[in-house]
Amino acid sequence: MAESKIIKPIELLAIGGSAGSFKILLDIIPKLKTPINFIILIVIHRKSGVSSNISDVFKNKTKIKVLECEDKEPMVVGNIYFAPADYHLLIEKDGLFSLDYSEKVNYSRPSIDVTFVNAADLYGNKLAALLLSGANSDGAEGLFYIHQKNGTTIVQSPDSSEIDTMPKEALKLFEPDYIANVAEIITIINNFNLEKNSTHF
Repeated sequence: MAESKIIKPIELLAIGGSAGSFKILLDIIPKLKTPINFIILIVIHRKSGVSSNISDVFKNKTKIKVLECEDKEPMVVGNIYFAPADYHLLIEKDGLFSLDYSEKVNYSRPSIDVTFVNAADLYGNKLAALLLSGANSDGAEGLFYIHQKNGTTIVQSPDSSEIDTMPKEALKLFEPDYIANVAEIITIINNFNLEKNSTHF
């Protein structure tokens, strides 16, 4: 169960996952309150060479704009971005996406660890990250790094994961701020939105 904690306002939510995670995103994204006042960046392992229709999948399920990242594209608050297949996804200091075709990390490209570490260096405590279902260890060390940078960390509860390897690998390294099932994850993300709104009063 996710415990009640003080929610820190964020500027970026980074989400990583592998096998079983896309189904979870199909549950989560349509239930997010709109508009969102931060950026959501999603890195999931996908087969290279398969044409992507990510935006088509979500366009009738949410009012949030869902896009696949393009190299040197500026990030826009309120949008959801997916890392494209077969590229590591980085964020430059000026807020542009950078797609990188260097060697695989944890047998993966895109690598969740690569994006998590890069985002932590840029956003620090204004970053939240969520690690979902998956079959390898990618994302675990990156999430721990985010924790060390005082970002907010969320791990999908292993018992709610289709494949629990990825969440369990993270839990071996540290205790995250939240261990949450899908319904709790939705609540946490929506609370990020409410918390940032409250700081404007």
